[in-house]
Order: sequence, then structure tokens, then C-alpha cells
Amino acid sequence: MSVDHQRLERARAMWRYVGEDRPPFADVPGPGQESVWDYPRPPRLAIDAREVRVLAGGASAGQAEPLEIACSIRSLRVLETASPPTFYLPAADVHTEWLVPAAGHSHCEWKGDAQYWSVHAGAIRLEAVAWSYPRPLPPYEALVDHFAFYPQQLVCLVDGVRARPQPGRFYAGWITQELAGPFKGEPDSSGW
Repeated sequence: MSVDHQRLERARAMWRYVGEDRPPFADVPGPGQESVWDYPRPPRLAIDAREVRVLAGGASAGQAEPLEIACSIRSLRVLETASPPTFYLPAADVHTEWLVPAAGHSHCEWKGDAQYWSVHAGAIRLEAVAWSYPRPLPPYEALVDHFAFYPQQLVCLVDGVRARPQPGRFYAGWITQELAGPFKGEPDSSGW
């Protein structure tokens, strides 16, 4: 067994739900929906060809139109048990000139050490609203040169429909209409 496989198995052992069985409290997915309880741990990367846009500003920032921070039809979704997907957009589809390093960092048992980014574009100043994995752990190397965005302070759209933010400031999943929950981050969900 490789060192990376052992690391993933140790991390997986910390969780009660790993995508093999839906818990009794899970919502039953409707037609065209997918259950976040069917997502695996360790997470799976999935290519997503829908149009994904990230906007900042607009009327709330005294601007007539929001500023497009990113737009892609080649995102990667990270699918992990109990969480709505997190979208990672390739750097080539992001206005990286508006991203500046932010203070702090975090460590994901699956993906490694994250670097945080702020958006500074004209009058728009949003602190620590994006992150990336400069050196992701195996098997998540595809996340190199990709950015993810917190939907709490940004307008995040999937095929023109606004995603709702996953509950809790730490979490960054995008809740879209095709998802059945409940979602990690809601009250009493810390052991999920």
C-alpha cells in the first residue's frame, strides 16, 4: 500500500459517512437531482462543462454592473460526502490580476495546504474570498492552477442560476437546484 493510499485511508477513517450508505436523515433526491450523500470520501474530482461565473460588486458596491472575476466552461467540481460541490476554475479563466495573496492558510486532509486570495479590483476589496492549492496532494494534482471562490461574498452562477452558499463560513460548497441534502455546515452536522 502506497504512502498516499495509507494517508487517504487514515483520513477516511475519521468520518462516519463516506458515501457508501445514505443516512436515514438524508433527503431523497428528486428527478434530476443528486444526493450529496452519494459523493465519496475521499472526494472525487469531476469535470463540469456548464458555464460557471463569479461576479463581484454591482449595486452593493456602487457600480452599475457587477465585475466578472471568472468565467469558465471547464471547471472541476470536488464532490465530497455531505457537502455541496466546490467549483475550481482554471487560472486561464480567472482575472488573476485582481487576486492578491491573503493572510492565513488551511490544511485539507485530502488536498493539502491551501493558499487564500483576496479580490482587489478598482473600488472592490473583498478579503480572503478565494483559495487555491499550489501543491495539491495526490490524487488531486489536477487542482494546480485552479481557483475556488466562497459564494458568501460573491455572486456565483452555474448556467446563469445563482448558487446559494453552503452553511458555515469555513465551508465553500455551492448549493444548486440539482442537489439533495442536508448539507454539512448546518446545525448539528459536525460529525457528518
